[in-house]
Amino acid sequence: MALQFGIFDHLDDNGIALADLFETRLKLIEQYDRAGFRSYHIAEHHSTPLGMAPSPSVFLAAVAQRSKRLRFGPLLYVTPMYHPLRVAEEVVMLDHMSRGRLELGLGRGASPVEIAGFDVDPANAPAMNREATEVVLKALTSDILNHEGKFYRYKNVRIAARPLQKPYPPLWFAPIEPGRAADAARLNGNVVTLIPNDGVKAITEAYRAAWQAQGNKAADLPLLGVFRHVVVADSDTKARDIARSAYRRWREHMEFLWVWGGLPFPLVKIYPEDLDALEGMAMGVAGSPETVRRYIAATVEQTGINYFVGDMAFGSLPYEAASRSIELFANDVMPAFR
Repeated sequence: MALQFGIFDHLDDNGIALADLFETRLKLIEQYDRAGFRSYHIAEHHSTPLGMAPSPSVFLAAVAQRSKRLRFGPLLYVTPMYHPLRVAEEVVMLDHMSRGRLELGLGRGASPVEIAGFDVDPANAPAMNREATEVVLKALTSDILNHEGKFYRYKNVRIAARPLQKPYPPLWFAPIEPGRAADAARLNGNVVTLIPNDGVKAITEAYRAAWQAQGNKAADLPLLGVFRHVVVADSDTKARDIARSAYRRWREHMEFLWVWGGLPFPLVKIYPEDLDALEGMAMGVAGSPETVRRYIAATVEQTGINYFVGDMAFGSLPYEAASRSIELFANDVMPAFR
């Protein structure tokens, strides 16, 4: 199976007017579509400059209209912050609006400050997510929804429409522990993780073991991906000059709400404060096409992934620099892995 490529986007504040941020990002999405990326994944965040699209469905409705082949979806809908039946209805709409290009990510969320802001006890988020996921999948596959659970109850609710993709759009999860990867395998879900390479290897091995234990064929293996920051330019020096300040701003956004809420930032060992340290941990790359090709080849070898997901527009990175980076990546990096 050839390595496939996707995009992950926090859609964080880059200092320009919000309307211009949305429009330039949609222009980049048109470019991803033309360039042959498989999928575009958007994060969900609230009350923070890290995520300026707190309603993924609203932004993805525009993505559906501005692309033709690109698959797309939330990574993830933070289910404890939603009414699950509403999530199911939005999934159905987006799947039909895109004529079957939606990818469905469901998760518990990572930030207790964000979750608590919606009057949800963060301690309940994992259990709420498990039950909400069950409800959403029931609603996508039923004509009448009945459910009696701890957090959600539905009795004789009529479902007006089903997704275009059957039984529902491909599922996505973002595990950071091998056990959660095995859970995803049992649901035939795809995964993307953001942890360092040694941890990714444990994720992919756990997934493959659970997948094979169900009697599935290796050729049918879902996508096992890793998320990394990527900037490509005509030389290593130019790429790093562009990426350093952009990454620093993104890192400030990543930490922002934790600091604001008076909580220790939990990802400090994954995301250091400067680009050089990030590259030293192999958690990102800024360089010429040749440097980036070597980096991706090494990542695949070290992790066992079959899906590489780049964050190619982040922090203060200008639109023009991001567009040039995507052009070089599509023309001079991706073909080496086909």
